[in-house]
Amino acid sequence: MALYDRDYTQANNSGYVLENEGVSVGFMKKTYQLLAASMIAAAAGAYATLPYAEVVSQYKWGIFAFELFMLFIGLRMTRNKPGLNLAALFAFTFAAGVSLVPMLSFLIGSGKGGVIGNAFLMTSVLFGALSLFAINSKSDFSSWGKPLFITLIVIIIASLVNMFILNSPIMHVVITAVVLLLFGMFTIYDTQNIANGAYDSPVDAAVSLFLDFVNMFTAILQLLGIMGSDD
Repeated sequence: MALYDRDYTQANNSGYVLENEGVSVGFMKKTYQLLAASMIAAAAGAYATLPYAEVVSQYKWGIFAFELFMLFIGLRMTRNKPGLNLAALFAFTFAAGVSLVPMLSFLIGSGKGGVIGNAFLMTSVLFGALSLFAINSKSDFSSWGKPLFITLIVIIIASLVNMFILNSPIMHVVITAVVLLLFGMFTIYDTQNIANGAYDSPVDAAVSLFLDFVNMFTAILQLLGIMGSDD
């Protein structure tokens, strides 16, 4: 998901180009290496705390607050500080994995643990396809930023209204489906920005892609869990 300010170098009507193709390849490689490491950190967080799902559920808002702190303060404070920025990245992604534990525990406890692997596989295929499309497309997606961000705010508000007021299962399914579509589009937008040199560091770029992936994974996981429900 787009988080940081970006500088573009406009080239022609077919989109944007990098000032240095050699740097681009190295930057992209480091970004996806950090993304893979972030996935491992998130998986470690989920695996380590899964036996303590009830405790995690009790402190879920505290964990969420820590995620927000790391995302908007911790990662920004450690920018351009080698070592500290990686520690902040992995602390954030580890916490993101922990925050998934209540959902994972519920699915496993209700005999639907198999959908976790299916959801991860589906997310990986979708994420990879969208990333390849963004990198190879001749279209310019830089104008998507503001509409996507506005849509995200609307979805957050709708989710809160449904959570605390409406409690509508149908509304929840609709919101979840829109979240999946939204972060699929964010994946295209963020991937092209990374390819165009819009990020200052691979850590910043990896955070955006991680958020895209984990939100798509969560949406697919919820949809598969709902479709497999007998309720």
